[in-house]
Amino acid sequence: MTERASALRAPASFPGLEQITRFVLGLVRRASLPDQAGYRLRLAVDELATNTVTHGYRDGGGEITVYGGVEPDRVWIRLEDQADCFDPRTRLHPPDPATPLQDRPIGGLGIYLALTSLDEFDYAYVCGRNVLTLTVRR
Repeated sequence: MTERASALRAPASFPGLEQITRFVLGLVRRASLPDQAGYRLRLAVDELATNTVTHGYRDGGGEITVYGGVEPDRVWIRLEDQADCFDPRTRLHPPDPATPLQDRPIGGLGIYLALTSLDEFDYAYVCGRNVLTLTVRR
C-alpha cells in the first residue's frame, strides 16, 4: 500500500503539538503499524517538535509543517520549520550509566531516545528551513 503524502501546518505552540500528535496517530492507524513501531514514531516526533517549540521558536510564533506517508516497507514523517538551524544529531550523546543521575548534564536525553527509537533519521537545512525526516519500518 502506497498512499499519497498528507500534510499539516501547525502553530509552533503547545496546542500545535496536540495537532501534530493527532496527525501522527492518524498516520499510524492508517498504516496499521504495530503498537511498538507506532509508539517509537510518536515518541520521536513529540520530542523533536517539542524542542522546536521550546528552543527553536523561543520568542514565540512560527509554524511547523508536518508531512507523512505510508509506503509498503516504511512509514515516514517529515518536520519542517524556520527556526534557527539545528541538527539534532549534534546532541546525540548516549547517557553514561555509570554517572549518577544528579551528576548528568541537563538536556540531550530526549533527543537521544527519539533518534535511537527510529529506523532512519535524516536532517538537512534547506533554504532557511530545518528538514527532519523520521522513518520506521513496517
